[in-house]
Amino acid sequence: MPELRFDLMVLLPSFLAYFGTALVLTGLFLVLYTLVTPIAEWREIQNGNAAAAVSLAGALLGFVLALNSVITHSGGLADMAVWGAVALVAQLCVFFAARLLKPDLVVRIGDRSMSHAILLGAASVAVGLLNAACMSY
Repeated sequence: MPELRFDLMVLLPSFLAYFGTALVLTGLFLVLYTLVTPIAEWREIQNGNAAAAVSLAGALLGFVLALNSVITHSGGLADMAVWGAVALVAQLCVFFAARLLKPDLVVRIGDRSMSHAILLGAASVAVGLLNAACMSY
């Protein structure tokens, strides 16, 4: 049993560094995503707009799915941060591509259209899964 305690003490700083970096990247993603998108997700969610919550949740899941792969396959914290940034940009691209394909997307989510929110959320998760698979170098 003493070996197990030693292993935990050796591995704990690495875990904390990766987990802390992942939390910072996730927070950065949420800040940037909500600044770039014209939906005003936090206000909409505060006002009970479930469609805004669904679309943001899909984007968040898409990002952390890719970030999971980054953490699993990265060679260090710097590598993780770079590929985490790639995952962030990929999720922003999903939003802009969805707006190109469906120009009224922002208005419809603001009008509480769950079908539009589910479409955007599903696209975000799909790209996150593809992104994660491609980051398994």
